[in-house]
Amino acid sequence: MEQNLQKLLHFWGKTPEHEEDYYNLQGIRASKSFYTSPRGLSLFARSWVPLSTPPRGIICMVHGYGNDISWSFQSTPVFLAQNGFACFALDLEGHGRSQGLKAFVPHVNLVVDDCTSFFASVQKDPQYQGLPSFLYGESMGGAICLLIHFANPSAFRGAILVAPMCKISDNVRPRWPIPQILMFLARFFPTLPVVPTTDLLDKSVKVAEKKIVAGMNPMRYRGRPRLGTVAELLRVTDYLSSRLWDVEIPFIVLHGSADTVTDPEVSRALYEEARSRDKSMKIYDGMMHSLLFGETDENVEIVRRDILTWLENRC
Repeated sequence: MEQNLQKLLHFWGKTPEHEEDYYNLQGIRASKSFYTSPRGLSLFARSWVPLSTPPRGIICMVHGYGNDISWSFQSTPVFLAQNGFACFALDLEGHGRSQGLKAFVPHVNLVVDDCTSFFASVQKDPQYQGLPSFLYGESMGGAICLLIHFANPSAFRGAILVAPMCKISDNVRPRWPIPQILMFLARFFPTLPVVPTTDLLDKSVKVAEKKIVAGMNPMRYRGRPRLGTVAELLRVTDYLSSRLWDVEIPFIVLHGSADTVTDPEVSRALYEEARSRDKSMKIYDGMMHSLLFGETDENVEIVRRDILTWLENRC
């Protein structure tokens, strides 16, 4: 187990001062900066681009609730950059190194505006103009990608939706009448971290060593969800689940059948109801919520290859 743990840590768990060497060894160039959104928020941003070949596409990435772009999330854009895609992402408001109260998302629509503005600035960069661009979202990030699509239907060629939070699973959604009580209290005490829930890490990550690595993330939010955040996520997921038919963007949705954080049945409904002419679905038997980190290396590789194949067929 100790040997596997050391392998998993890579640079982000032991030697952050050697990040550039790590990226060079992976054959990519990475950068980090701060982006000021139109509403004046300072948001931490990263990019991962091929080192020796021109990129063949842009991938605009959105992380999930309580996560950030500087820990285990990075393994996916590193892989995609190694295969020719320039990847860009923000720490969302209240997450990672971005401005805002930790894990507090009072208005998802404003987060959508932040992402839309940042991704538009990437698309306008002369070195990337004309390249096909795609959305990529994990969990809550998948929901945000669909909202970005609704806001600007023609901005992206397609979307990769990994266990998207189009509806909160009944396994973690508070039972009636708790949601109604929470919505009422959130109007007066939105920042209070008092919502009862089990640790999502245990429900998301299958491999024991990877749970340790994910738990070591210094940016990971360990408190209870805040009233305002839960109320907003309940509102947004109810809204999305009622608008699945309005999805027109080409997409691939990927979900584990054993996911108890977001509901794979809603991904099935998205696939069946969406008006998109180009749509694909992968449901992985026995896999949990964290498809691209928390599963065995063999399972992660299966999901990666499915994503890469989908992208290559559309570039």
